[in-house]
Order: sequence, then C-alpha cells, then structure tokens
Amino acid sequence: MSFKDILRQQQRGMEAMTSSGVIGMHLVSGPLVGFAIGYGLDNWLNTGPWCKLVFFFIGIGAGFLNVYRDSRHLLKKMAAEDARRKGEASGDKSRSEV
Repeated sequence: MSFKDILRQQQRGMEAMTSSGVIGMHLVSGPLVGFAIGYGLDNWLNTGPWCKLVFFFIGIGAGFLNVYRDSRHLLKKMAAEDARRKGEASGDKSRSEV
C-alpha cells in the first residue's frame, strides 16, 4: 500500500466523520433555533408557552428534514463511490486476463 493510498483512505474517513457530524448538528440545531424563535415571539407578544411549543415542533420537523436530505446525499455519494470501485476492479481483472 503506497503513501497516496493511505492518504486517500484517511481522507475518506474524515469525510465520513464530517458528514455524520453535520447530520448530528442538524438534528440538534433545528429544535434549538425553533425554540429560540418561539421564546422571542412569546416575550414580544406575551402569549405564554404557545409560540415556544409551536416553533419547537417546527424546528424538530426542520431538523429531521435536514437529516433526511443529508442522508440521501450521503447515500448517493456512497453509491457513486462503490460504482467507481467496481469499475476499477473490473478494469483490473480485464487487464490481468490479457
């Protein structure tokens, strides 16, 4: 295994870690931002806990939507990487058969 292969493998691992980190941040940040907006509106409009609750649940929905979108993007990227690897593997087999 060459040094380039090791670096490439480390880069793939770091990309996977950042993708999972972003997914986790989206899951947490959506409800927090929703609650903060609701808190501000409750203080401004003097409506009690209602805006906090409504915007908290909207934030939960937004967080899950972002996680869904990120997961779809990650799965497409993984499928493209698998297809590229299979293409390289079949190219190596055809060269060795000749």
